[in-house]
Amino acid sequence: MKSDEHNIPQTAAIGGKRTRLSQRGHRALCVCIALFAAAAVVGAILLCYRLGLLGGVYGIHRYNSDYYNVADIAAEQLSVHFLQLSDSNGDCVYIKAGDTDVLIDAGAEYAGVVAAQQYIDRFCTDGVLEYVIVSHGDRDHYAGFVGSAGVKGIFDRYDCRNIIQFARTNSAGEDFLQYCAARDRAIERGANFYTALDCCNGNHGAQKVYRLSDSVTMEVLYQRYYEQYSSEENNYSVCLLFRQGSYSYLFTGDLQQAGENALLESNPQLSDVTLYKAAHHGSASSSQEALLQRIRPQYVCVCCIAGSVEYTQQAVGTFPAQSLLDRLAPYTDRVYVTNYARVSRDENGRGTNVQYSALNGDIVFACTDGNISMYFSHSDSKLVDTEWFRDNRTLPSDWSGV
Repeated sequence: MKSDEHNIPQTAAIGGKRTRLSQRGHRALCVCIALFAAAAVVGAILLCYRLGLLGGVYGIHRYNSDYYNVADIAAEQLSVHFLQLSDSNGDCVYIKAGDTDVLIDAGAEYAGVVAAQQYIDRFCTDGVLEYVIVSHGDRDHYAGFVGSAGVKGIFDRYDCRNIIQFARTNSAGEDFLQYCAARDRAIERGANFYTALDCCNGNHGAQKVYRLSDSVTMEVLYQRYYEQYSSEENNYSVCLLFRQGSYSYLFTGDLQQAGENALLESNPQLSDVTLYKAAHHGSASSSQEALLQRIRPQYVCVCCIAGSVEYTQQAVGTFPAQSLLDRLAPYTDRVYVTNYARVSRDENGRGTNVQYSALNGDIVFACTDGNISMYFSHSDSKLVDTEWFRDNRTLPSDWSGV
């Protein structure tokens, strides 16, 4: 009995110790599971945020109703939308002319396509893009056509009827091959495919001028780098001129000086334009004086992250460059920019982008019966009137009275 009595509490004690260890282990396991679940939820939220499903970097932010009304824009005979999609410099321009939908480029980020579709579907209600133009072979213009793992690109989200692409490229590598594969899938589903040179020469059923509506046409302008080699990929850019009555709207992709000279040489009739999309995101090497003297733009829209140090640490050279604004100043102060970056500089003056925000946000130029309207998702301020400009640029003399 003594032996048994002695063993009972010993066993109980051992059992009790095991019970306490089990409880601790259970609590630890519960904590781990909770932390894992929380991390998964946060990760899912961040992914949705990143993809634009909850707004975020690529999402459509809350529209300012003072400057933007979807119903009013949808009623316009022509609307040109400069989309702010990402935290990288890139182009994505959606155009609505009557019942015709046109998309020029698709942004810099594969995942940005979610936000692009959210935007486009406000106005394109049949899932058809009659014309898709891929200006040149740099990723910041074609990424959205491709999409990413689990995120379909534009070519797979829409019925793309006609694809017009750059005629030459120096691009290669996996990213470009993915673009080609996505494009080829669209062609297999029935899309017509033309190069800019096909359009200029009328080959394979392509046209130089396309009628988009009763009042709007789209012309593919010839420039020699459709046929000749350039060390700069940007100079292969497809150039487009839209006409609406006496108004014209010019898009030159990322053309740099040599490409602009080629465009001018081949198009002596090119003259004053109402709207100009600043080439190459407003870089110092584009929109040179020779072009601006010819086109004398009234409105200029710049698809860029103003002040971003993505490409240069020289503050005056960040998009839109000081030299570009100086060249534009004699012609117009109606310059608008999609996004801007807040930059933090270390003790050596090296900058890092730390925050991205809308400047004008999504910019819409619209025209009906000769009456021009502008809409903005964030602010209607001209660039010269923004805090970013006051903090980062010098006022050109031609804007001194603004």
